[in-house]
Amino acid sequence: MRLYRLTLLLLLFPFAVYAQTTIISGKVTNPGSQTGIGKVSVFLSNSSFGTETTEDGTFRLTGVKPGQYDLVASSVGYQDFTKTILVGREPIVINIELKSKINQLRGVVISSNADWKKNYDQFKKDFIGTSENSKSCVVNNPHVMNFINHSRKHTLEAWSDDFLVMENRALGYRVKFLVDTFSNNGLTNIISWEGKAVFQELPGSSEQKKIWKQKREDTYYGSSRHFFKSLYKGTLTQEGFIMRKLTRQVNPDRPQQDVIFQKIKQFREHYIRDSLNFWIGKATMSKYYKENLQKAPLQPYQVFSKTDKPGLFVFNFTDCLYVVYTKRHEETDFKDVYRPLDMENFETSILTLSKPFAVFDMNGVVFDGAPLNEGTWSKAKLAELLPLNYSPDDEK
Repeated sequence: MRLYRLTLLLLLFPFAVYAQTTIISGKVTNPGSQTGIGKVSVFLSNSSFGTETTEDGTFRLTGVKPGQYDLVASSVGYQDFTKTILVGREPIVINIELKSKINQLRGVVISSNADWKKNYDQFKKDFIGTSENSKSCVVNNPHVMNFINHSRKHTLEAWSDDFLVMENRALGYRVKFLVDTFSNNGLTNIISWEGKAVFQELPGSSEQKKIWKQKREDTYYGSSRHFFKSLYKGTLTQEGFIMRKLTRQVNPDRPQQDVIFQKIKQFREHYIRDSLNFWIGKATMSKYYKENLQKAPLQPYQVFSKTDKPGLFVFNFTDCLYVVYTKRHEETDFKDVYRPLDMENFETSILTLSKPFAVFDMNGVVFDGAPLNEGTWSKAKLAELLPLNYSPDDEK
């Protein structure tokens, strides 16, 4: 009898898994007609779900896991189509009309090869990162990128004319990015970008795939996505996360960042060593003081709640959220990340909300009001980006 029950369970298991996915289909046409457009890239942004339309404009995405996604249709000569969809278990049919693209000039960008390379090197560092994973990332077509460097504002802007194609040989993905906007503010050290991405599995031997599987797991565990999924599942403690409330004030003895930049530049150019060292000292000061970390851990119900839409959750807190991952130690020294003397050197991130609340889905992805990350999570760049639909459980 036990053997029969076990056999029945194994037979039903594939159907149980299948029931958790759905199909997205539709047709891409010209406006006001039923004429299909072929070879249009249709994909769920930041996922591995993507395809091209057939000659009659139809498309089909299968095996899509529940969650919120941005559905994108992109083709040369047409304006990109983007629509946010909430995927459940029911099939979704979407018909898309692509409008002809109207070229909008962002301004004439004239730069020498040396300037372009300098800007690209900075962009690559800020966009892809400097981690061990980044060393195995190869960009196939860097010259689709355009740059404007605002030297007075210490800000680098970038955008792409077409898909920027990167092979992440550390994680085993070919990733195509449409970079709509990118900005790195050197005064605030805030890096932001908007765009779309689609993932494809790289071909590899069975041994290589085992290595990629392990690297993906190492990248996922302890990440912000891992945290948010553990938060709504109620498994924070089991997964190794601790949340605490952090209060702090801006250090009044540290001048504004733009003032420090200007003074260092001024005294460096005039070779006034004492004044230069004084302002370098100011730059190394912490931005905050009177920091107080609440001893009692926060409980999930204190920072998140469900919404009226299945699979979407609200995330909110006051002051700063201090998140510790106890299953790995931090190797980077962050001077602005407060650490109690009696706390082991675990990976630690500090979150500050830019809006009263943030919204995330069951894939652990924040779609609205993404918090500003300091500490461990601030190191995660494109070299650590995994598809929205990635889960270690799937690969097991």
